[in-house]
Amino acid sequence: MLSIFNSIPTHMDYKGQKMSEQIFQGIILVCAVVGFVYGLIIQQFGCTVYIVLVGFVVSCILTLPPWPMYRRHPLPWQPVIPENGAESNQKPQESQKKKKHK
Repeated sequence: MLSIFNSIPTHMDYKGQKMSEQIFQGIILVCAVVGFVYGLIIQQFGCTVYIVLVGFVVSCILTLPPWPMYRRHPLPWQPVIPENGAESNQKPQESQKKKKHK
C-alpha cells in the first residue's frame, strides 16, 4: 500500500517553482481585479470575496501538486562517489563520540 505513495513524484525544479509562483500570483491578481469590478458594479462585497476564493482554489489546484510541467528542468547532480566501502560500514569509535558535560 505504501509503495503506491512512494511512486508519486513530490519534487519541482527551480524553474518549475518560479513558474508555479507566477501562475499563482497571476490567477489571484486577475480574480481580485475581476471580483472587485464585478462587486463594485452590483454593489455586493460578498461576490468579490467569492470570486477571489474561487481564484484561490483554482490556483491551488494548478500550482500545489508537482505537475509534469513543473519538472521539465531537473538539476544535473554529480554522481555519488563511494568512499572506501569497508570503512563506511563501521561504527564510529568511542574516542570520536562527543563526551557529555556534567
